[in-house]
Amino acid sequence: MDPEDLADVVASVRKFVRDEVVPLEERIDADNEIPEHIVQQCKKMGLYGFTIPEQFGGLGLNTYEEAQLMFELGYTTPALRSLFGTNNGIAGHVLLEGGTAEQKRAWLPMLASGEATASFGLTEADAGSDPATLKTVARRDGSDWVINGAKRYITNSPVADVFMVFARTNPDAPGSRGITTFLVPKGTPGLSVGPKDHKMGQFGAWTADVYLDDVRVPAESVIGGDEGVDNGFRIAAKCLAHGRVHIGALCVGMAGRLVEESVEFARTRQSGGKPIARFQLVQGLIADSITDYRAGRALLLDTAREYDAGTDRISGPATAKYFCSEMVGRVADRAVQIHGGAGYMRGVAVERFYRDARLFRIYEGTSQIQQVIIARAALGDAARG
Repeated sequence: MDPEDLADVVASVRKFVRDEVVPLEERIDADNEIPEHIVQQCKKMGLYGFTIPEQFGGLGLNTYEEAQLMFELGYTTPALRSLFGTNNGIAGHVLLEGGTAEQKRAWLPMLASGEATASFGLTEADAGSDPATLKTVARRDGSDWVINGAKRYITNSPVADVFMVFARTNPDAPGSRGITTFLVPKGTPGLSVGPKDHKMGQFGAWTADVYLDDVRVPAESVIGGDEGVDNGFRIAAKCLAHGRVHIGALCVGMAGRLVEESVEFARTRQSGGKPIARFQLVQGLIADSITDYRAGRALLLDTAREYDAGTDRISGPATAKYFCSEMVGRVADRAVQIHGGAGYMRGVAVERFYRDARLFRIYEGTSQIQQVIIARAALGDAARG
């Protein structure tokens, strides 16, 4: 995108977030729902398709440009980003990375406009970071496939119009091999969604279990066509790598907001007739948070550049997601500490962000999985038994 056009997009999103969404944060947290007028504004602004190529109706942002947009979206409740995060992230990228030309033509324009919402169905009760234990299976029946299994904690599943479902199609293949990705539209017989999960934080971002009971889909539903059979996890790995940069940038945006909240509170909160900003131990907490935030931002942008250049799409995204998700947790913890008792009270922004931030160290691959990816990239065969 032309730099001036990108600046305009980022500026408009910044204004929208701060003027329209921030005042609604407590309502969103209490109601566990994004108001419909905000949803519609997101669609009009093109936020459902900012990573989708222009030929399919999206904005076509590269990863470096996307990161700058995510910094702005991270400033407010992560439930906002969750509305369209799967379309731009792991679910939409299933089509971008592995879809056939026909699959892309059929679905990407609807994802870009917000006419359709996509969900990414990989995680199960006993299979999250390790796909080797995936229990959802798909078997051939004539020219169709029949899928059986259950998925857990699936983002946007209560409102999804299409599910990218990962199922084992070759039970004899070891580890992550023998897995295929299927495009399953809402309303397909045998597909059902459970009640919304009641989570620690990130209220307004809906997740739920997804059940597949003899779900029959045609061969055309295999992502990538015939070549996609048994190659689904290769697609998942690419989508997750991009998703790690995406989530890392979101964490940076949230850390920036937490720093602002901490600085403002320290300037205005009085103790002994003086602002607590005069206390050096409070200054130390703020200095550490600013340093963490700036380090995360620099790392994320450097990672995004390398991702776009194709020079590092494995270790770099893992490093950025690992550091930034851990970093925002530290910044949130310090923000609560700076606020003292007020930081533990509902209705105070840092309390809510403290709850919201905890999830970032878990989804899109836990911090421990990122450590393994980073170490194995450095150590090579010596790190593998």
